[in-house]
Amino acid sequence: QCAERIPEAEAVLDLLEKCPEHQKKGGFPVIVFEGLDATGKTTVTQAVKDTLNGVLLRSPPACISHWRTVFDDEPTPIKRAFYAAGNYILASEIAKASTQAPVIIDRYWHSTAAYTIATETSGKVQDLPPVQDEVYQWPEDLLKPDLVLLLTVDPEERVRRLQHRGLEKTKEEAELEANSLFRQRVEESYRRMVNPACQEVDASPPKEEVLKTVLQLIRKHC
Repeated sequence: QCAERIPEAEAVLDLLEKCPEHQKKGGFPVIVFEGLDATGKTTVTQAVKDTLNGVLLRSPPACISHWRTVFDDEPTPIKRAFYAAGNYILASEIAKASTQAPVIIDRYWHSTAAYTIATETSGKVQDLPPVQDEVYQWPEDLLKPDLVLLLTVDPEERVRRLQHRGLEKTKEEAELEANSLFRQRVEESYRRMVNPACQEVDASPPKEEVLKTVLQLIRKHC
């Protein structure tokens, strides 16, 4: 139905249909980095990619990311469907890349889920679905990473970094800044994800220190 009104939706669905139904990971590790904007994901993912001589992928994948602005202006269910579809398209890229080299990913399913849960819930962290709820489960038909690292910094430091970057804010980033309850719901949703769960990393120290911590975790878990 969307495709009749949004030509880009048809293109996304075409790409999705071309993806094999069950994606299998190759022999190299797949490591996902999650976190709010300005927690250092771009810097850390690039550094880890260089250190491990790996492949860096992002969600949504490059083949559809130029349509983000189109879908961000659509009603929430359509926007969420775009990001969810992006994860499945990304999975086919991960499956292929992980046969050749370590794969480093800047956001994946946990982001889509955390922002959806936080948006669909109003109020405080206590108002989120209970810890054991199935919304925190990884989808059974989506390729799983070996490790998910959640980068966190304290709210003041994150805002300072954002201002320093001087980039135009996304709607969700503006919401994070204006609404501390929304930010808390997003972060708590990340922490409740299971199978795989997020390993939390304090990204406040200098980048060399953060990279050292991250590489130790990768050695331990992969």
